[in-house]
Amino acid sequence: MNVEAKLGDVVKKQMASTSKGAVPVTVAFGDGIGPEIMNASLKVLISAGADIAIEPIEIGEQVYLAGNSAGITADAWDSLRRTKVFYKAPITTPQGGGFKSLNVTVRKSLGLFANVRPCNAYMPFIASKHPGMDVVVVRENEEDLYAGIEHRQTDEVYQCLKLISRPGSEKICRYAFEYAKAYGRKKVTCFTKDNIMKLTDGLFHKVFDEVAAEYPDIESEHWIIDIGAAKLADTPDAFDVVVMPNLYGDVLSDVAAQIAGSVGLAPSANIGAHCAMFEAIHGSAPRRAGQDVANPSGLLLAGVMMMAHLGRTEVAERVHNAWLKTIEDGIHTYDIFKEGVSQQKVGTDAFADAVVERLGQKPAELPAARYGDDAKPFMIPEPTQRPAARKELVGVDIFVHSAEPLAELAESMQRAANGLMKLEMITNRGVKVWPEGLPETFCTDHWRCRYVAKQGQVFNKAMIVELQKSLAFSGVDFIKTEHLFTFDGEPGYSLGQGQ
Repeated sequence: MNVEAKLGDVVKKQMASTSKGAVPVTVAFGDGIGPEIMNASLKVLISAGADIAIEPIEIGEQVYLAGNSAGITADAWDSLRRTKVFYKAPITTPQGGGFKSLNVTVRKSLGLFANVRPCNAYMPFIASKHPGMDVVVVRENEEDLYAGIEHRQTDEVYQCLKLISRPGSEKICRYAFEYAKAYGRKKVTCFTKDNIMKLTDGLFHKVFDEVAAEYPDIESEHWIIDIGAAKLADTPDAFDVVVMPNLYGDVLSDVAAQIAGSVGLAPSANIGAHCAMFEAIHGSAPRRAGQDVANPSGLLLAGVMMMAHLGRTEVAERVHNAWLKTIEDGIHTYDIFKEGVSQQKVGTDAFADAVVERLGQKPAELPAARYGDDAKPFMIPEPTQRPAARKELVGVDIFVHSAEPLAELAESMQRAANGLMKLEMITNRGVKVWPEGLPETFCTDHWRCRYVAKQGQVFNKAMIVELQKSLAFSGVDFIKTEHLFTFDGEPGYSLGQGQ
């Protein structure tokens, strides 16, 4: 199906009669249920007065299958750079290797550093374990393990690099506080695992505390991710805005949406300095495609977020309240329909029509949505430029692939050292096993061997080259090196567990 075939009648009419002042928006109708829920969502937005100039693009499954491993064409990129606003239905990524995640590609290519996911309960009209839940998860979107830098290093060990930057941490933490300020939120909570990952997650926590100090009117706190996740699942009313690195935010935003009521209702905004993307967080559900049963709520509420982002707060408020009134009146799609609570089971189009009929109305029991002047778009300051630290090389970690006994490996590694350096320790999967390791420690074929300068010597890169030459001539299979630096005298590397 080409993109023209996916356009509904309301969309075609809007495209044919676009006003001169309409805001250009790039729209992807997606795969599976995507075209159905996008047409339904646009019908509501257009009926509410969303004056947008729709630029349809083709992305996803058909583009992948045509040989483009990224799932997006050059023409689509041109549209996104021109409009700077992307309203995206879910897509299908073909099974098998070689196909890159389109979401990750778009987020990182366009600098969409902030992923914003509101998670709300709608009791008693939609079942929830936590009536009154109202939490916004702000997820860092560009770095962490989602850098996707992975290597197989030995027969038994693979690695994935976790990258956390100071500018990236500052941007997302500041965004969380600016969001709280704009939307009248009272508290921002940070989740990390910095009791274990003291450098990477430790940096994120440190930057959070620095940024929090600039917002004294907003309460701030930090939780270790494991107990924080447990608390979020059990007592979400303890939180307001929660900011996290990428992986934690991806997992916990789904958890929060599900315990609020349903992942299928959750919208998502991806915000950058130059562009923004709005989407539902659920997938393309190809098994439900073409049946007129899919719930368009997640994508429609993402459209509400898009209207607020564009400063069209009156449209955002009208649509959101009409949607709440529809839910309150028991007009439900199959996924949230419940006997005794719901009044009418409807399909995708009929649900959209029900929302359109209620434009201008507000819910009677659920809290009405309000998008006042304080919810207009806000500027995100650039991260603070800091002076470069005094950086000194103090050693090197040599990673080795070896199946020989530890004692023999240690002897080989000691022989390779010249008179200026010494082998300080060997670890296996982070645990110190030499010298004075414990015999119970399980080891793989992947070893980290740390060299430092001997007393009174200064380490330099020429010493690393000589060490590598010595190891190569002796037949040691070294697979990676990591230089050890201090920054203003502070170690920029972790100790071995047990060191």
